[in-house]
Amino acid sequence: MDKKRVRKAVIPAAGFGTRFLPVTKAQPKEMLPIVDTPAIQYIIQEALDSGIEEILIITGRNKRAIEDHFDTSVELEQLLQQQGKKKQLDMVRKLADVKIHFIRQKAPRGLGDAVLCAKAFIGDEPFAVLLGDDIVYNPENPCLKQLIECYDEYQGSVLGAQFVPDDKVSSYGIVSGKKLSDNLYHVEGLVEKPAVGMAPSNLAVLGRYVLTPDVFEKLENTKPGAGNEIQLTDALADMETDIYALAYEGIRYDTGDRLGFLKATVEYALRNELIGEEFGKYLAELDIESVKN
Repeated sequence: MDKKRVRKAVIPAAGFGTRFLPVTKAQPKEMLPIVDTPAIQYIIQEALDSGIEEILIITGRNKRAIEDHFDTSVELEQLLQQQGKKKQLDMVRKLADVKIHFIRQKAPRGLGDAVLCAKAFIGDEPFAVLLGDDIVYNPENPCLKQLIECYDEYQGSVLGAQFVPDDKVSSYGIVSGKKLSDNLYHVEGLVEKPAVGMAPSNLAVLGRYVLTPDVFEKLENTKPGAGNEIQLTDALADMETDIYALAYEGIRYDTGDRLGFLKATVEYALRNELIGEEFGKYLAELDIESVKN
């Protein structure tokens, strides 16, 4: 088998963000800021830090702000140059230098359909999928890089996963398969949201994938499933090629959830070199009961 490098990534970002209404009525949830940076920018940076060269973002209606954010802004660049704000100018130019493409998902038909929209862009190459709601913090060894290294070794699709407590298995797709090492399984099946006590393992699929292009044929023939949507999980369950699940290292934040978003905001603020120390002092001195009252 000829080894093909993982060069391209797909970021599905067409959802309505209903859990964050009313702010997402006109603002894409992916553009909500974690401190001073849109959530989707953290995900794109992870892809770039993992060696990805081209990115396709699957958008929908009311997502124009994502395209504008990564586009050239001549007026803003001129203003920053006139004001001598070199650091901000370099930052804005760097955003526009990222090789990003956009395509719209015509209707909200599920994650599987969103990935299928990328077929022409991907061609016959292996590719990465990064969900727009999941930020993974690991500055030393990016999450996607860990998956790509696993793909390079095993030459099969790799599902990003983490171990979850027993009482949380019913919230996720859980891996069934053969344990190859402490953090790697050969996938034999995926059980969607099993009842507590019925899960085949504690390894939950969470937000990152490296897929082989044969997934597109399966997606084209996948019937609508849960929620009357085309589910990526259903297509993966039907694939004949090897699939692995890697328990990646890193702190995952579900920014599509209010609490997850707030956790990400607080923890990234504490890491921020400009405000982290002062913010930490503020939190240490905060009288929670008086704020609640």
